[in-house]
Amino acid sequence: MSRILIADDNPEGVELLEAYLDGAGYDIDTAHDGEETLRKVQTARPDLILLDVMMPKISGFEVCKRLKAKPETRDIIIHMVTALDQHHDIDLAVEVGTNDFLTKPINKTELLLRIKAALASRQHTDPLEQTLAYIKGVQSAV
Repeated sequence: MSRILIADDNPEGVELLEAYLDGAGYDIDTAHDGEETLRKVQTARPDLILLDVMMPKISGFEVCKRLKAKPETRDIIIHMVTALDQHHDIDLAVEVGTNDFLTKPINKTELLLRIKAALASRQHTDPLEQTLAYIKGVQSAV
């Protein structure tokens, strides 16, 4: 069973994502700020993180940057989930290593599709093959 960490300081946002993932067969954990997210990654070892950008203590951008900089956590899939939608926000998310960027409000079908495709792409060890498998997985359902 794949583990997903929902990192968001907004209780309603966490509740919504949990409801979307309910029954999808994932082991779900939550964190409510950047520091807690980093701690939970060490103990829970998630396969994928749904990471809000605007969080207290440490921003989602900084959390992503730190996780992608460490060999033991760089392979965790990180999907940034945010209300930010400016090009520079997306550019910064890519720069710090996010695997994908989802803008709120989140569409349940799209979220589940992207999670499924991302987790399936992990079977490939080559980063290019992983990316291509992810794109193919997302496009196949469209």
